[in-house]
Amino acid sequence: MSATRVNHVDLLAPPVVETLQRRALVVGVGFAVVAAFGAVFETQQFFSAYLLGYMAWLGVSLGSMALLMLVHLTGGDWGQAVRRIFEAATRTVPLMILLFVPVVIGMHHLYTWMRPEDIARDQHLRDITRTYLTQGGFIGRAVIYFSIWLTLATFLSRWSAAQDIPPERDTSARFRALSGPGLVLYGFSLAFASIDWIMSLNPHWISTIYGLIFLAGQCLSSICFVVVIAAILQRYKPMSEYLRPGQVQDYGKLMLTFVMLWAYFAFSQWLIIWAGNLPEEISWFTRRLHGGWQYTGLFLAAFHFAVPFVFLLSRRFKRRIQDLVWLAVFLMFMRFVDLFWYIEPTFHQQFHVSWQHFVVPGAIGGFWLALFFRKLKGRPLLPQFDPRTRPVLEPAHE
Repeated sequence: MSATRVNHVDLLAPPVVETLQRRALVVGVGFAVVAAFGAVFETQQFFSAYLLGYMAWLGVSLGSMALLMLVHLTGGDWGQAVRRIFEAATRTVPLMILLFVPVVIGMHHLYTWMRPEDIARDQHLRDITRTYLTQGGFIGRAVIYFSIWLTLATFLSRWSAAQDIPPERDTSARFRALSGPGLVLYGFSLAFASIDWIMSLNPHWISTIYGLIFLAGQCLSSICFVVVIAAILQRYKPMSEYLRPGQVQDYGKLMLTFVMLWAYFAFSQWLIIWAGNLPEEISWFTRRLHGGWQYTGLFLAAFHFAVPFVFLLSRRFKRRIQDLVWLAVFLMFMRFVDLFWYIEPTFHQQFHVSWQHFVVPGAIGGFWLALFFRKLKGRPLLPQFDPRTRPVLEPAHE
């Protein structure tokens, strides 16, 4: 495909995207109907499964926004080739705002600091619910987080859409001016959101590296998701004509980066708390090192870090998207297991898996994917009048 003969039709997503959108919507509706029974008959389990699914799919949205801003800051063909995939995922933020409502509704079921009977017999809860963990504060801070994320997503999307309208102009400086501060805002807002929504499930425990663990996990989820979508689109035009092994290798390098970052942050959290050996600090790990949960932790150490690390060291493996996509799918599953290990032991002392842990996240994922594919097919797969598109469309020399 010559750079001088590009038009809107040439770069539109293939028809398979519309097929995937319909299938995702059917899955979302079907799973939602089944999940509704769980909400009625196993309410506590429903809300813990809902929080798990919500955080998993929110991670793809926010991780994509972070990597999209990284693309604008660094440039390069690797990011431009899949930029519109990042953008489509980022544009699901309004849906995630709507889907946060059930978390607010289920606060009493999720958080001990929302229950007067628990507060009455716990001095620490009485102290913290007078200062930080209040219902109004929880909702008010969530409004701030979502306002930041929605503002960033809106400007990134609006300015990108303008690059499909002639004439060709370089607006990279504007994107960089937003992306630099935007990454800082993303980091701080995500750290506080993870504290409010996940860490406060155990209000007696704190970790200063908690937000960084979620940041690394979200970016890993996003790059794995992009590899999966790129592997699907690479079978069809136009992506089959411009996605090159060197770009795929870059995605593999990013996967390796975030796998190592996640392992480093998670191990640092464990090491610091182990060295301190204070009762209020070790309670979180004590719960997860007994009752069968310790095997989940070992599973994460082996298959969220060690095995992917070995595969991703291979240059040949990283350059073949047909190979890389299977590891990407597996790592997305491991991200789900990691979140499961963070959330579920709060509610069950013994290892516990429910059918709702699959159905409820499946319902959220069905609706999320339906919206994602709808956004993806709404624009060309490359910004047509961005000067950085031309090098992507040039014939490969690899």
